[in-house]
Amino acid sequence: MPSRKPILLTLALTLAASLTLQAQSLADFQKRVTEFTLANGMHFIVLERHEAPVVSFHTYVNAGSVDDPKGQTGLAHMFEHMAFKGTDTIGTTNWPAEKKILDDIEHIYDQLEAEQNKRAGSDQTKLKDLETKLQTAIEKAETYVVPNLYPRIIEENGGVGMNAGTGEDSTDYYYNFPANRMELWFYLESARFLHPVYRQFYKERDVVREERRMRIESDPQGKLMETMGATAFAAHPYRNMPGGWASDIENLRVKDAEKFFNTYYVPGNITIGIVGDVVPARVKALAEQYFGRLAKHPLPDPIHTIEPDQEGPRRTQVTSPAQPIQFVAYHRPSQYDKDDVVFDVISGLLSGGRTSIMYRDLVRDKKLALAAGAESSFPGNKYANLYFFYLIPNAGHTAAENEKELDVIIADLQNKKVDEAALARVKTRTRAGFISQLDNNAGLASLLSSYHANFGDWKKLFNELDEFDKVTTDDVQRVARKYFTPENKTVALTIQPEEGKK
Repeated sequence: MPSRKPILLTLALTLAASLTLQAQSLADFQKRVTEFTLANGMHFIVLERHEAPVVSFHTYVNAGSVDDPKGQTGLAHMFEHMAFKGTDTIGTTNWPAEKKILDDIEHIYDQLEAEQNKRAGSDQTKLKDLETKLQTAIEKAETYVVPNLYPRIIEENGGVGMNAGTGEDSTDYYYNFPANRMELWFYLESARFLHPVYRQFYKERDVVREERRMRIESDPQGKLMETMGATAFAAHPYRNMPGGWASDIENLRVKDAEKFFNTYYVPGNITIGIVGDVVPARVKALAEQYFGRLAKHPLPDPIHTIEPDQEGPRRTQVTSPAQPIQFVAYHRPSQYDKDDVVFDVISGLLSGGRTSIMYRDLVRDKKLALAAGAESSFPGNKYANLYFFYLIPNAGHTAAENEKELDVIIADLQNKKVDEAALARVKTRTRAGFISQLDNNAGLASLLSSYHANFGDWKKLFNELDEFDKVTTDDVQRVARKYFTPENKTVALTIQPEEGKK
């Protein structure tokens, strides 16, 4: 099960390990990093790597599904789908005509919503007429669209890896270009923010709705994960999955997206990482030329809702004929807490490979589980979140057996000091685990931008290595005792349909 943690300590450590293996220090690395902030507040981090004539670009928007307005879950995700639809000059055969029909669509939609909101008093004939007009207008708007022109320009100029992703805490846009096409990236990326166009918005809304159908409604694991989040979190918006709730998605409007964009897609809320064969002075000049056109706006407010303390165990279940799955979660503090690295160490001890405690006990020796592991944070990490276990029972064994054995493992963490040699292995393995994945421009651009956005300084990458090394067996025991308590526990599991009838 992939981790959802937006800023993985393990990635930071392996980056540091990679640099150590290359006989580099923080001071050496820092010499190749240039940072600057435009007058409008947009921050850039540039790392020179001249080994190949390519450049990786990563735009980190410090807004994700946790920022979705009430009743509009899935809205942050919509921007991922709108990212490469083009601008007022790219992707259209006639922008003035297209803009007019897009405005007409919104006007018809306003009338449709007004009639729908009458509920019992709505005129069904009028509703049907407005729905027909809306569909006709949407089809007319399509006649002005040049499909996939924006991504085609990128591909025709050597761009690769173009993609975007929405998490709980951020929305990321990224791809790679030949070094001699750097200015084209600045033009294309800045134009999306300068003149956002909500082209094919309702078509993409349907795509987002279908994604939910596939990933949540038709997927037992996705459905169970959503149910667990909604059970573990009573107040905080981490209870909502990034894809959004079905009825919210179906009612998203362009005016909602415009308001979200104007609130969160402001220059001061965006960090850009650029890594590769670049000259920093040239990067800065292009940044000022293209992104400097964006007006400065106030930063959005953070989420003020604090999840209240859980005062008793919670259990929930989902009926499914598929392979049984069980999730167990405990509330934990955010990434800014001093114990954040301790949770990562615990994950390494419990589920870091074939020598880990959970694998040896549950999978290899007692054969209670087909798979078992832990994630140090779920679903995000910017705010207080969950420490997350997953258990997939083996044939002939039950979720109850697995949960009971997990309780024994947790009790051992709380009552016995972990072996010093095991702790040392975790630290060594973490240092060396993902070097190959991070020894590339794209990974570095992502890390530099995300660490700056979350901690105010990319050098936190290196500082966390020192913090990780300082974790002791006493820390592991203390954190396990403090957070892995019965009253702080949420369990979600699938049950067979016949079990649900009993």
